[in-house]
Amino acid sequence: MSDRFRELLKIIGSGTHTGKNLTRQEAAAAMRMMLLGEATPTQIGAFLIAHRIKRPTGEELAGMLDTYNELGPKLKSQPSMGTVTVLGCPYDGRSRTSPVTLLTALILATAGVFVVIHGGRRMPTKEGIPFIDIWQGLGVEWGKLSLVEVQRVFEETGLGFVYLPRHFPQADALVKHRRDIGKRPPIAIMELIWVPLAGEVHLAAGYVHPPTEGMFREVLELHGLRNYTTVKGLEGSCDLPRDRTAIIGVSLSSGNDATFERLLLHPSDYSCGGKEVVLGSTAELVEEIQKILQGKASKLMSAVIWNGAFYLWRCGICSDINEGLLKAESLLNSGKVRDKLREIKAKIEI
Repeated sequence: MSDRFRELLKIIGSGTHTGKNLTRQEAAAAMRMMLLGEATPTQIGAFLIAHRIKRPTGEELAGMLDTYNELGPKLKSQPSMGTVTVLGCPYDGRSRTSPVTLLTALILATAGVFVVIHGGRRMPTKEGIPFIDIWQGLGVEWGKLSLVEVQRVFEETGLGFVYLPRHFPQADALVKHRRDIGKRPPIAIMELIWVPLAGEVHLAAGYVHPPTEGMFREVLELHGLRNYTTVKGLEGSCDLPRDRTAIIGVSLSSGNDATFERLLLHPSDYSCGGKEVVLGSTAELVEEIQKILQGKASKLMSAVIWNGAFYLWRCGICSDINEGLLKAESLLNSGKVRDKLREIKAKIEI
């Protein structure tokens, strides 16, 4: 048992009247002791549920993110890559609506934007579909690659995937505690804005509840990350909805200053409105993705073009969303996105 960890646990677990928040340094220390196994399983479970009940502060999440940045894996950006986009989505996946995040990543990579995504295997609380299952359904085996090999594929194709069980096993070891407590711990919020990349970055992060976005902004300011996009997305992902107004936050850095702008995008204004596609089995989702890559009709096509258009604009490839719509459709219909997937698969199989 760690006496030091027990003292930190007492700070956040003492109840409404006597409990306190951790400092950034204390939160970083607690996260480090959990990742390195210095805290016992009982202490880790108690900390995660106590922190969930108390609710984390931006400073605490900034400290926990400090430790992820210290101990976790990082791909390296090269000057020729420009700004790399990192897509942050919940690790417990999607359970109701069909995700199109991977197709967004492929569209961006096809258009010349370097992209990093990250995730793990099935995870509580939703136990939704993880990215790795979709990649495997498409015949892409990211899980077998070392971080050095992922770096090579990233440099050669423009897309990299950081997989927790292989590349950050210390964080993956906490999954069993997350399953035992039955509730999302604050780590789940931090994962959305974790950037496993060293270099110039544009972060896109999804959320469900508006207070979470405010927490994002506080943490990112403490970390000095000023180029980011927040999306009140489907099930907390960075996929834009089609059945309602998309609520977007855009932060841009200009010299020493940063601006934050709120965008309300109505998909019907771009002929992209409609019902969200219900998530069926993994095989059914992969089949729809394959249809899109082959230029065939798919019930997911509007969602893919809508998201592709937005991110092509946000990443500076297109001057506006209307141009992005044309660009996304062209890249898909020409077979270039399909070819990008084949290129990635071939590079992995080397």
